[in-house]
Amino acid sequence: MPRIAVDAMGGDLAPEEIVKGVSQVSLETDIQMVLIGHADKIQSLLDGGSYNPELISVRHCTSAIGMAEDPKEALRTKKDASIAVAARMVASGEADAMVSAGNTGACVLAAAKHFKLIPGVRKAALASVFPRQTEYEGQDRLGLLLDVGATVRCDAIELAQFAIMGNAYARRVSKVRSPRVGLLNMGAEETKGGDVLVQAHRMIREIPDLHFVGNVEGNDIATGRADVIVTEGLLGNVVLKLLEGIAEVAANVASHAAHESWRWRLGMAMLSSGIAKVQSLADFRTYGGAPVLGFEHLCIKAHGRSTAPAIRNAIKVAAKAVRDQIAPEIAEAIAHVR
Repeated sequence: MPRIAVDAMGGDLAPEEIVKGVSQVSLETDIQMVLIGHADKIQSLLDGGSYNPELISVRHCTSAIGMAEDPKEALRTKKDASIAVAARMVASGEADAMVSAGNTGACVLAAAKHFKLIPGVRKAALASVFPRQTEYEGQDRLGLLLDVGATVRCDAIELAQFAIMGNAYARRVSKVRSPRVGLLNMGAEETKGGDVLVQAHRMIREIPDLHFVGNVEGNDIATGRADVIVTEGLLGNVVLKLLEGIAEVAANVASHAAHESWRWRLGMAMLSSGIAKVQSLADFRTYGGAPVLGFEHLCIKAHGRSTAPAIRNAIKVAAKAVRDQIAPEIAEAIAHVR
């Protein structure tokens, strides 16, 4: 089984929820895990619950990077930060992948510092699953969006490589035989979006063995038209945060309406199951984590507000991606189109 390095100190609810999630995985699977952080605190939390000590070890480190810290400066001054130690363990072969719910910038920069890019890959991408409708029986209810924050701006070649990486990940992890890949744009026509997107459209269309459905617009994101949606990091991050906000809006509307009048309370009671479904679909904390694709090693970035179930899912996703050989799959696909 893969060995996963887990940043125990990263995230809004660390280390309690991180340790709890790791403990749950140890009772459900054979995945080997290393918790990285303050050893005494971690061990105390482990001892306060049930876990399999044969599957969990602890690596002590003296510092952690806060969610609000400048990632570049924090990594420079905190050499022993838990997220940096996790990346070094993976790079040295002590672990097969890493999971962190900590500072996103620090997570991506730690991977960039200690991992090598797959030959031919120009930029890594942070890929995130998102809930959407399905168009046919058996279609995965989760789509894949990349990039959502590892980059700001991209050129056409980089967007085409994101399409290749997303296609490989969906095929291996989501088990979609021929993922439908779309390019996020302001219109369906291939001439829309300016020079970069026009060129990216042409390049993606010419990639062999890739099911390209063309440009997709914002209203297509929540449908099942595309299994993989490609965009640059700035726009992708805005889209992801917008989708994430749906869960909070649904909860706030329900709470406000319940205090207005008995008629509102009655109406909200009748709609409660639907509202709960919208909340659960849009709650990204339940989906585990977002893979950083493009490196020779795997990093899974969990949501900053991850609770134990989300950490558990992120670890399982990391182990599955290692077993399914995501990095070699991407490397082979990139090599064929260089």
